[in-house]
Amino acid sequence: MPAVLEVEIGSTARLECSFSIPGNVSFTSIEWFYVNHGHSNRVRLCVITASGARIDETEYSERLSVGEDKALSISKVTRQDNARTFICRVGADSQGVGENHTELSTYKIPAPPEITPNSAGIPVQSNDMSEIAQCTSENSFPSPNITWYKNGEPLLQEEDKTKILTTLVRQSNGLYTVVSTLFSKVTREDRNSLFHCTVHYWLQGQMRTKDSPRVNVTVFYPTEHVELRLVSKSKVVKEGDDVKLVCDADGNPAPVFSFYKKEFPQLEDNWQDVTSLADTNSGVLMLHDVNKSSSGVYRCQTLDLDDMTQHEGDVELRVNYIEGVQVKMEPSSPLHEGDSVRLSCSAHSPVTLDYQWRDARGRKVADGNQLLLSNLTFETSSNFSCKVQARSVPGLEQSKQVAVAVQGKPRIVAISSPLYVRQDEVINLTCKAIAFPRPSVQWSINGTTHEYVDNQHIASNLTVRVSHDLLRAGAMCRVSNALGVSEKHIQLLDQKTSESKGIIIVAIIVCILVVAVLGSIIYFLHKKGKISCGRSGKQDITKPEGRKDKNVVEVKSDKLSEEAGLLQGANGEKRSAADQSEKYIDLRK
Repeated sequence: MPAVLEVEIGSTARLECSFSIPGNVSFTSIEWFYVNHGHSNRVRLCVITASGARIDETEYSERLSVGEDKALSISKVTRQDNARTFICRVGADSQGVGENHTELSTYKIPAPPEITPNSAGIPVQSNDMSEIAQCTSENSFPSPNITWYKNGEPLLQEEDKTKILTTLVRQSNGLYTVVSTLFSKVTREDRNSLFHCTVHYWLQGQMRTKDSPRVNVTVFYPTEHVELRLVSKSKVVKEGDDVKLVCDADGNPAPVFSFYKKEFPQLEDNWQDVTSLADTNSGVLMLHDVNKSSSGVYRCQTLDLDDMTQHEGDVELRVNYIEGVQVKMEPSSPLHEGDSVRLSCSAHSPVTLDYQWRDARGRKVADGNQLLLSNLTFETSSNFSCKVQARSVPGLEQSKQVAVAVQGKPRIVAISSPLYVRQDEVINLTCKAIAFPRPSVQWSINGTTHEYVDNQHIASNLTVRVSHDLLRAGAMCRVSNALGVSEKHIQLLDQKTSESKGIIIVAIIVCILVVAVLGSIIYFLHKKGKISCGRSGKQDITKPEGRKDKNVVEVKSDKLSEEAGLLQGANGEKRSAADQSEKYIDLRK
């Protein structure tokens, strides 16, 4: 039997009694006893003989059982079973009696430790040691030990610096609850320190441990340094941006924040209070849509209410801007077609500027702060814009427009003439012109007019019914302004006449095409030998032999002289009138 048998509280303890008897003699009885720690009186638990086992009435009678191997089992081991000695005595008649014993050692593994940090916060100015945290371990046996650690290093009791108080509570079931409280003085550096506790207990002859979670405690300390930071989406601040000024103070709790501003240049110590624009709790001053006047030196000031000390932090805000964009036109007098004009663009900014010219459609026409326009026409008239931008500040730009208006008498650029119409139909007559100053359009006939104006362009539409007089005389468009008059005539043509002429022309073209096709066929047949021409004055178109005398058409001509001229040979040879008097075409097939 082992000298000591360790069993966890609540489980079953199995006590085995191994023995041997010389001569292979059988035992007569096996008796189990227990003895309380520090006593000598034995209490029999049971006796085992060849006929069976008999359990005595004891405090164990309800929890005892005997196995086939004569081992004794004790269920639901309790705290009270600890340190009791159990004795096995074996009797064998002539061989006498032998016994052995084992001590029962019970244990309960402690629950994981729970740590509770100080939630109120600890001031570094306190002269007394403050409670850091409390560590609790429940339901253990025997009672465990608790050790404290800061940042992984063990903490020991140290006068006027560290103190550890431990309370041991024994519960009704005999298990222990251990409560350990850590007291210590803190410094600013402890704001980042991590504390935890460890429970140490013995199990099967070895020291085991369980750790609690690591916790941080709130440490209060005064502000020593203040920094004011400028936060913006872009590296360089430009007008229209949103800028956030953040005041960082290293005190806890955060101090009371105040904000001030001083204009450039910094000649006088004249600060303007802008605290009303800030969130004094978070120390943030938000500036929306900044402009030139937002530039200056900003100051964040803190007040520690514990010792009434003040700390400050400054930052400069320089807002890049473009202002005073102007476009000058030389000459500034009214412009006429053929003139030249120079446009000059200027602006003011703390950074270098680039200039670019664009037309009314947004197309780039030139770089530089000057634009020269030569040989002006009405078509040149437009709105030009000078785009000013800062290359070193992305997104910083402004534009200024100028109107270049070329003056002159009207010029008619489009007219609906000639126009094919039918009498009594309603038609639209169009007259388009370009001019400046804006002209007026007049028609030589009455009707309904609609005008459309786009810069120097004007278009007039006249709706009118076609009469006999209108068809004969046409219409006149007259465009005029203070500088002159232009007019053009619109010719109207009768669509019926034009259609008749068109039909005749088509008929002539068709006839020509038919004659050409017939001529091509005859020429083709002649080349193939289907048509033979002799000098006898008669021609046959060959048919089968049996039908040569039928279907003959005789062609006679009295104009021998004309035919004689027409029927000259290829070499200028003339044929006699007798040879030309009769011509026969054989149509037999």
